[in-house]
Amino acid sequence: MEHRITLNGTWNWCNMESKEWHKGSVPGTVLTDMMDSGLIEDPYWRTNEYETRELSRSDYRYEREFEVPESFFREDEQCLVFEGLDTIADIYLNDELLLAVNDMHRTWRIDVKGKLKAVNRLAVAFHSPTAFIEKADREGDIFYASTGCMKGNGALRKAHYMFGWDWGPQLPDAGIFRNVYLSDFSTARLDDVRIRQEHGAGGVKLSVESSVRKLSESDTAGSGTLACKITAPDGTVISVEKELCINDTIEALIEAPQLWWPNGYGAQPLYTVRVELRMSNSVLDVWERTIGLRTVTVCTDADEWGNQFAFVVNGQKIFAMGANYIPEDNLLGHLSEERSERLIRDCARANFNCIRIWGGGYYPEDYVYDACDRYGILVWQDLMFACNVYDLNDEFEANILAETADNVKRIRHHACLGLWCGNNEMEWGWRDWGRLEGHRPKYKADYTKIFEMLLPRLVKQVDDQTYYWLSSPSSGGSFDDPNDFNRGDNHYWEVWHSNKPFTEYRDFYFRFCSEFGFQSFPGKKTLDSFSLPEDQNIFSEVMESHQKNGLANTKIFSYISGYYKYPKDMESIAYISQILQLKAIQYGVEHWRRNWGRCMGSIYWQLNDCWPVASWASIDYYGRWKALHYGAKRFYARFMATACEKEELSTEIDYYIHNESFEERKAVLRVRLIDRDFHTLYETETEITAAAFEVKNVLPMDFAPFLAEAGMKKRAVAEYSLIEGGCVVSRGTTLFVKPKYFDFKTPEYRISVTEKEDVFCIHADADTYVSYAELSLDGYDVVLEENFFDITSEEGVDITVDKKEFPNQVTAEEVAAALHIRSVADSF
Repeated sequence: MEHRITLNGTWNWCNMESKEWHKGSVPGTVLTDMMDSGLIEDPYWRTNEYETRELSRSDYRYEREFEVPESFFREDEQCLVFEGLDTIADIYLNDELLLAVNDMHRTWRIDVKGKLKAVNRLAVAFHSPTAFIEKADREGDIFYASTGCMKGNGALRKAHYMFGWDWGPQLPDAGIFRNVYLSDFSTARLDDVRIRQEHGAGGVKLSVESSVRKLSESDTAGSGTLACKITAPDGTVISVEKELCINDTIEALIEAPQLWWPNGYGAQPLYTVRVELRMSNSVLDVWERTIGLRTVTVCTDADEWGNQFAFVVNGQKIFAMGANYIPEDNLLGHLSEERSERLIRDCARANFNCIRIWGGGYYPEDYVYDACDRYGILVWQDLMFACNVYDLNDEFEANILAETADNVKRIRHHACLGLWCGNNEMEWGWRDWGRLEGHRPKYKADYTKIFEMLLPRLVKQVDDQTYYWLSSPSSGGSFDDPNDFNRGDNHYWEVWHSNKPFTEYRDFYFRFCSEFGFQSFPGKKTLDSFSLPEDQNIFSEVMESHQKNGLANTKIFSYISGYYKYPKDMESIAYISQILQLKAIQYGVEHWRRNWGRCMGSIYWQLNDCWPVASWASIDYYGRWKALHYGAKRFYARFMATACEKEELSTEIDYYIHNESFEERKAVLRVRLIDRDFHTLYETETEITAAAFEVKNVLPMDFAPFLAEAGMKKRAVAEYSLIEGGCVVSRGTTLFVKPKYFDFKTPEYRISVTEKEDVFCIHADADTYVSYAELSLDGYDVVLEENFFDITSEEGVDITVDKKEFPNQVTAEEVAAALHIRSVADSF
């Protein structure tokens, strides 16, 4: 049986120039230890990033002493294991150099048999990543670097985003960022365990393939057994044993399988699989994981428009709905399971069924995938390569193959895993980006060797049950028009990067849009977290330092000017920018969902932030929902209605019903035309029936006859509500002029709060039409059932908030006192 001696905890560390020693934490990083010790200010405050960045030019050393019990020395295998080292490091045990490492994405397992003493000194010396990449840039001929990145970063197997991106700072940290421990075994151990699923009419056959490594010549493989126990969600157990061979497979049939489904399509039952290696009535090793019983693949069959690109789960094609996940922090010492759990839970709460883990970061912690398993969030998993030119040499090849094997083996059992993807935007870059022109032909050939030969073969070897996609975007490889709108997946950035209006989204019928986005500023609480009041001008040094996309602050303002009046202050600018971000993404998503079957995926850029910043995120660095995330909860609903104008601001509107579920749904579609004073100008109700996975146009309307009076278009609002079982499950509004031309009245609001057992009930009404009302609370960060909503009647809107959202017990009176409301009419 394996025994572990954890080496996590308090270590001593120093800058190798000053040799002044401090206390630090493992797992952790240099910068988080500096912050915790008060040696540096918050690198996210104002422009501290640039001073903090210079600390990465130094080398650092971490040390600790540890004791080893006498029993440990009797074991056949004694290993020192580092699950994550960032990045260029020399590992010393009792002043002996054990290993020099240079890949953040690998697990390092070092044989220390014969090297341990009763009391030992372990040291890790970290070398400057900045000095490394600057040397690579000086001495090499690769000149490309992605926007915001430090040059030369592609030469080092370290998370690229740490060197900057167009949404992140340049803060290349270092440290022992994951667990470190001593491990021992005797006689034999499980070298690898792989589970394959075969679904058929009789149930699900699990094949549990185990590879055993002998550690002692005194025992034979045949003297032991392999035992497998499968525990169902209801506690039912299936047990199978067989006589041990070096490589063996145990098969078990689950006759009444409970299938795992993505969020919104069914439940997420998880089975526990436990494999034990036994000899002489002793358990030598144990491997235990949770799995979901499901099939997941991607359909790329030819059809009338080209080739499909659709996730197929348990035989059913689904429309993928979600966003791109980036690393949750630049300082890995600040990560936590609680924080990641909240982020993934917030994805599920916003009706996501999918996230794409982007390839410019690092492979997340196990608990991220565990949360995706539990909440039904299908994972598109990039390998960690993005927007770079790589030089393939023997050392680089060995590293990337080892790191890929480490992580594929670690992740492959997860129910949530839907797809492996070779890289982010690199095939597209070689084919269509002029910025890569001028590099030696070798590097394009290296791309083909790495991403169309080495990595696909390796992934297939260690995980032959998960679909592999060569790049994103891609049409299938070989530089064959990788961003073709009729095949594969697409990244569409003409809206935003090329300043096109968001109405352009409706001109395109992508098969699967895996990147598209629109920026906004974070709200006031987050602005205050990194800036002083005098900094809060979008063209100040601080605000531009927290905007890494060039002239994007100007671009946000340009887009605002197209739709809204000049906001009166920074808080209003941030608010209006979020409204416009929501409108833009909603415009595209609803269009693509109306074309279900032709388009089968919408993964917007981006879900989250790694520091407080203006960006494309729908949830900011502190976990605060922007308007877009509340909007995603609406436009990613499984059963909803949408309004499709013939063209923007047209009086002709078609109303669609979307049923992304297994059941036929019956409902009533109510359409009203009102003026700003809540007078009804027209109203109709239509009974609808939507078959499973059906999208259809149920009501074409032309409101022109009701808008003939002069100026009426500036005062009229078309509202739709989808009512199922007496409850409104989907609603929305349409204007006939741009909001800056709408004749808003300044609302008088009335807000009250009542209390029920588990929730607070907030009632909000007004004396006039209210557009995108935002509720916020002083002193509390909570997620409301709904926010950024319209008020279209005198009855107002009722919204709940779970009491669990509040850190401590509060009263309805305290909630009411903390509440604020504003809308578009208050922004100018």
